[in-house]
Amino acid sequence: MALNLVEQRRHAHLLIDALPEEKLSAVNNLLDVLVEPLSASLARAPEDDEELTPETIEAIQRASASIDRGETISHEEILREFGH
Repeated sequence: MALNLVEQRRHAHLLIDALPEEKLSAVNNLLDVLVEPLSASLARAPEDDEELTPETIEAIQRASASIDRGETISHEEILREFGH
């Protein structure tokens, strides 16, 4: 029989509490990735050492100026546009 959400969380906490100290770091890393996979991936990604071209620098400056002028689209607007 499948455990409900409360039972699953309780069981997970019991398992974590029972872990040997040397395995706790590995579990923490796994939980970090499960909870926030994009942030974890970005944190592990190598630094981009490619030089920016003048065109890219100009595009970044135009985008930054556009944001400064308030020319943005909210997340909610994008979701509405794409029917979500």
